[in-house]
Amino acid sequence: MHTRKRATPQQVTIVSANPETLDGLQSYLQSAGVAARGTRRLEDCSEMTAPFTVAIVLFPDDFSTECILRTVHEVGARGPSILRLLVTGHPKVFEVLAKECEQVVVVPRPVWGWAILDAIRAHVDDETPKLQRPNG
Repeated sequence: MHTRKRATPQQVTIVSANPETLDGLQSYLQSAGVAARGTRRLEDCSEMTAPFTVAIVLFPDDFSTECILRTVHEVGARGPSILRLLVTGHPKVFEVLAKECEQVVVVPRPVWGWAILDAIRAHVDDETPKLQRPNG
């Protein structure tokens, strides 16, 4: 019996001003086989978006709302299929983003690393058929 191996993202970028959050999630994702890299500077987020980036995990509570909104839109412009996962203690502030775009997911804090990993894997699994279509 052949079982399908769960798709693993090629790269995930993490943006958090908190070094413990950044290092902890990066280590967790890497231990799960996900190539993850992080930054504490929001302005680095767009530059860290490569063609093989499948998700960006943002912890927006440490940054201004305007900067987060701008960054989410910039990332979407560079890569419309990139999952933008916002992990926040104030989910209502960012709900409008999730309503505007299905590639934006708002997750209330606190959240476990496995929940973030599952959201990334679900996104990759959803995108896989689109990537395999010859004209899609």
